[in-house]
Amino acid sequence: MPSVPVPSGPVPSGPVPSGGPTDPATSAWPARVPWRAVVTFVVVACGLAWLVAAPLWAGDGLASPLFAVLAAVTMWTPAAAVLVVTLLLRVPARDRLRALGAWPLRPARRTVGLTAVGLVVPLVVVAVTTLVAGAVGLVDLDLVGFSGFAAQVDATLPAGASVPPVTVLVVAQLLAIPLAALVNSLLALGEEIGWRGWLLPALLPLGTWPALLVSGAVWGLWHAPLILLGYNFGRTDAVGVLLMVGGCVAWGVLLGWLRLRSGSLWPAVVAHGSLNAVGGLAALLVAVGETPDMAVVGPLGLVGWGVLAVVAVVLAATGQLRRRGALGTPAATAAPTA
Repeated sequence: MPSVPVPSGPVPSGPVPSGGPTDPATSAWPARVPWRAVVTFVVVACGLAWLVAAPLWAGDGLASPLFAVLAAVTMWTPAAAVLVVTLLLRVPARDRLRALGAWPLRPARRTVGLTAVGLVVPLVVVAVTTLVAGAVGLVDLDLVGFSGFAAQVDATLPAGASVPPVTVLVVAQLLAIPLAALVNSLLALGEEIGWRGWLLPALLPLGTWPALLVSGAVWGLWHAPLILLGYNFGRTDAVGVLLMVGGCVAWGVLLGWLRLRSGSLWPAVVAHGSLNAVGGLAALLVAVGETPDMAVVGPLGLVGWGVLAVVAVVLAATGQLRRRGALGTPAATAAPTA
């Protein structure tokens, strides 16, 4: 398949003019938002998420032995929605793998570089979030003795069992995060092919920021079947859903930037996997007896929103959100490589 060159100059963040990345003359994506397909995608993705979660609602909720399996299946419901809108509604109508950012992996250097960024940045953001929360007194951390994690380990082992020093265990947990991120990426692919692969480009005629915010909000609402069971925040009401929407909007800007800047789906997939892998970092660092409120100090909580807002301001101020890779643009009509 031919290479996809990247435009050499910035692309305006407003509605894309004729000849831009979503113009039908040069792209598989329509020049206007395909609202019928967007509504269908959202209804199918959310409807399937509720359908898959139904046994949890009818049974023991998060305590169900089926929870892990059903949660993993749920992560592939956005991919199922993509199949519906691409095969039945034909959006995008052609060059589908290219339009979704799945193939080809070119330009290779940019794709690989931003995939590495996607692997590392969630760890940095979550670490900064946890440290900031500790610095302002929102959570009690033990960064020397790791007493909270030591208590968790002791609670899972028989009395008198021999274990390595807790510092060694913590370092091992941290070193395992990159591998865990790649494993989590296999499941994150099911979500990302929907949110950043299909929905974000479909909404781009609205402008970059509206597309990022709306796709992030939909991503958050899609989590409602599990959030209302107490997942992530321990809240079983609308507040929990609103917290998830806020967290997904905040992270959606970062993941959306990776998708738009690279023109590829894979940096966002790996970043999503990395976020899922590092989500329990606070549990490694808290002091014994401390139960952190994940709505405040977790990766999707209020402190995280603030950290990600700083990231978004930096991206916007440096013009990163105006620069896009080719989203489904055939090589023959694209601009020369920078």
